[in-house]
Amino acid sequence: MKTNFKLFMGLLLALFVQIANAQEESITGKVTDSKRNPLPGVNIVVKGTKTSTQTDFDGNFKITAKKGDILSVSYVSFTTVLVPASNSMNIKLTETQNELEAVMVVGYGTQTKKNLTDNIARVTAKDIQQIPVSNVQNALVGKLAGVQITQTNGKVEGGINIRVRGAASISAGTQPLYVLDGIPLITDDESSNGAPTNPLLTLSPNEIESIDVLKDASSAAIYGARGANGVIIITTKKGKEGKGTFSLNFSQGVSEPTHKRKWLNAKQYVELIREAGKNANDLAAVDEELEKLSLGTDWRNGEIDTDWQAIAFQSGFTTDADFSVSGGNDKTRYFFSGAYNNTTGIIDSNHLERITGRSNISHKVSDRFTAGMNIGFSRAVIDRVQDDNSFVTPMQAVAQAPISPARLADGKANPNTEYANYLLEKDNAFWKTVMRRLTGKVYGELKLVQGLKLNSDFSYDYLSQTEDYWQGKNSPFMATSGAVFASSVNTENYVFSNYFTYDKTFAEKHVLNVVAGMELNKYNRRYQDVNSIYFPNDGFQTIDGGAEVNEGHGKQQDYTFVSQFGRLNYAFDGKYLFKASIRRDGSSRFGKNERFGVFPALSAGWIVSQESFLKENPVLTYLKVKGSWGKLGNAEIGNFASRQLYMPNPYNLKSGLTFDQPGNDNLTWEKSTQIDFGTELGFLNKITFEADYYQKDTDGLLFDVPLPKSAGAGDYGTVSKNIGKIRSSGFEFTLNTKNITTENFTWTTSFNLTTNQSKVQSLPNNNTDVVGTVTINRVGENISSFYLVEYAGVDPANGDALFVKNKKNADGSIDKSTTNKYSEAQRTILGNPFPTLMSGLTNTILYKGFDFTFTFQGEWGASIYNTAGIYQSTAADYFDNQTLDQLDRWQKPGDITNVPQARFGGANGTQDSSRYLDKSDFVRLRNLTLGYSLPKKSVTDMGMSSLRFYLTAVNLLTFTNYKGSDPEARRDNTVKTSPIIGQEFYSAPPAKTIAMGVNINF
Repeated sequence: MKTNFKLFMGLLLALFVQIANAQEESITGKVTDSKRNPLPGVNIVVKGTKTSTQTDFDGNFKITAKKGDILSVSYVSFTTVLVPASNSMNIKLTETQNELEAVMVVGYGTQTKKNLTDNIARVTAKDIQQIPVSNVQNALVGKLAGVQITQTNGKVEGGINIRVRGAASISAGTQPLYVLDGIPLITDDESSNGAPTNPLLTLSPNEIESIDVLKDASSAAIYGARGANGVIIITTKKGKEGKGTFSLNFSQGVSEPTHKRKWLNAKQYVELIREAGKNANDLAAVDEELEKLSLGTDWRNGEIDTDWQAIAFQSGFTTDADFSVSGGNDKTRYFFSGAYNNTTGIIDSNHLERITGRSNISHKVSDRFTAGMNIGFSRAVIDRVQDDNSFVTPMQAVAQAPISPARLADGKANPNTEYANYLLEKDNAFWKTVMRRLTGKVYGELKLVQGLKLNSDFSYDYLSQTEDYWQGKNSPFMATSGAVFASSVNTENYVFSNYFTYDKTFAEKHVLNVVAGMELNKYNRRYQDVNSIYFPNDGFQTIDGGAEVNEGHGKQQDYTFVSQFGRLNYAFDGKYLFKASIRRDGSSRFGKNERFGVFPALSAGWIVSQESFLKENPVLTYLKVKGSWGKLGNAEIGNFASRQLYMPNPYNLKSGLTFDQPGNDNLTWEKSTQIDFGTELGFLNKITFEADYYQKDTDGLLFDVPLPKSAGAGDYGTVSKNIGKIRSSGFEFTLNTKNITTENFTWTTSFNLTTNQSKVQSLPNNNTDVVGTVTINRVGENISSFYLVEYAGVDPANGDALFVKNKKNADGSIDKSTTNKYSEAQRTILGNPFPTLMSGLTNTILYKGFDFTFTFQGEWGASIYNTAGIYQSTAADYFDNQTLDQLDRWQKPGDITNVPQARFGGANGTQDSSRYLDKSDFVRLRNLTLGYSLPKKSVTDMGMSSLRFYLTAVNLLTFTNYKGSDPEARRDNTVKTSPIIGQEFYSAPPAKTIAMGVNINF
């Protein structure tokens, strides 16, 4: 009986096991995006268990689960979905388009946008890929609220200015901190020829996964003394688990200037210049010079009519080719990429060739320890032209007389032009710059206990730049038989970071994230240059070919940062958010009494839509309010501003020292206190809207303050001090809409709008105005406001230029009467070099295999002063060729015009005044892309996973009333320590580029 009972129980137990096994089985399926493309590496977890898997290269997955179990399906930049398990599942994920589930990089960690209390703007790889520009920054224009991006001018290596929420300084650095995979990048402009270079030319867009811009103090405070100008975090691509992928991209394009100015032809030039000579009673001398300039040709009838602008510009060409390989398994993930760019610029003799390579590898050594390494290399070779202020830059060729031939009959450059002929420089000189960059990071992550991990990172950035400037014996201004200048600068920056991260959820409602760590950052720069003269012939083009090394320089400098930092994020019940962070920085740059600073920040948010009274609202589907406060620093004041310095001063072959700079032991960083209040709204799960108000007050501005004579400073009568205050404030609005979303047709729109005012609040020496050549910093006014004599047009009676007096009367009123005497008019504030309103509009349309994207960008409220106007728009005050509008000059009594009578050498309205100040408002079709992807079945038969052809354009259309070369063109900043803001001087416009390409994935 007992035997039978045991047998019965065994059979019953086996039956239960069989039933249980029958309930738990292998669930299979496929995950695709909205266009039915497979998604590899998607995370799939059985909710409430530790069972998980990832999709393979074709989007397929297999997981052990019961039918009806809830599967959590998540993927970066896609909405997480919860679906019940069933047989042969087909799961479609929707791109989040930077919305709530998007993962943002926040510095030493990540956070979803939903739980964010900071203000962070982001673009991803799909926003910047395949845009035919030579630098990453230009691909961001118009896509980020509160971020102004301007390339200095149309040179291929042209410097980039980025302002995050307006200006944060007057005399210290204004550019944001760039962080690449946790590495603070070297961004020093090492150019020696007066025109800035962009050190981030060394990055290729094909290796970038995302770019996050930390705009407010709460997000940037984790970077402390270097976060006041904003932080740009660049994250490179990583491998994903699944079948390996191989991608190829190739494109070629052509470029031309966005705008060409109109100049006088030979007959118009002769007419105007002779009229000016006649009005000045100097016609004979003018005719004599015209005879010389024309080399004896028939200049009266326009025998020679040289279009110097057409010669200075050239047709530009771009070639881009890149590849990437990525993949991995549950242990190792890899990403390899390489890219080649060849850009012939729109300016004669300007060219860039660049190669880049990247290798990112991570390996899971054990369940607790993961290690990895990121390495990137770049080499860029740039054929450069001289800066805008040089006679031998191509753009100054427009000043030459059109009656002068550019070349002689034998093909050689004409040496007898009014100014140095840049073609002599082109034929007999070169300026070559080579930039090499190596970035590397070795890291390890150790899981100590559940929820607690330790990260240890060692990062290195090495930037090397060499410059070679050869001038042959026939180059302009050559006093010897040739000269060579060669420079070399090597800069390295290494960072050692160690930090703990603790993540814990308590009682299912309390979510805690804590980061605490320390960091050491050391920087070193070594510069050398040498000059050699007297060469036997032009075949010798290096230093050792000269008979005499007549000059050389060298310097070495370094600095150190030592930092401790911490951050706490707390969320309660998925709707109440709080964040606090703090960083303590110490730097060798500052005075010994002010070496360390503390930078705290606080922020909070409330997801109102999670409350019971809104949770089920079908219209207002999301509502969050947030606010932040914090303090940041600007450490970009130079390495020796606090030190008392001496410089070598040898005399009669004996060494000696000369006092160079008084020190200040109390000098420290500029401090920025920032607040931000904002709201985020979602409607109908189709519309999201964000609005923010920001205000940042920067005090302790760096200024040179006069020393009393009793200090014994002699001719060195100033010392750097932290005095002065500015405020930048404004509003930001971002609107994202899903206009149409169907199986075959999708149309989305993203619109951003930013306002900004940057005002001076206090200045040194009892708020004394700081006056420049054409600008002023005055309390209560915009930073670097244009400060000029006001031009009032022309006296119809006699053709005299008129100016507004703008003198203060005894009763306090302003005298607005006019005068023809420039000295009787006083300067007044007449414009702002910075825009007060910026906007961007991007539309993306997908229809079956077609994709169409375009971005408009606009700026309003800024002005540009054309410093070259006093030469090129003077109604022939001298022999410079003139802009076409000068033909509208006054000629007889009663003429109504803004162009004074032509008077050679008469200075009739040619002084600095608002005559040469112009509004630079514009709207530009920044980029446009039309692509077509072949059907999946067709490319699969060819052994590919996708094949896409595309046509793309940059700066295709510009709408503006600006009269200069381009509303975004600015003059080269020839003196790095004294920034030139809002001015144009023979500046090249940006390039308009149209390219065709193909993208292949295997």
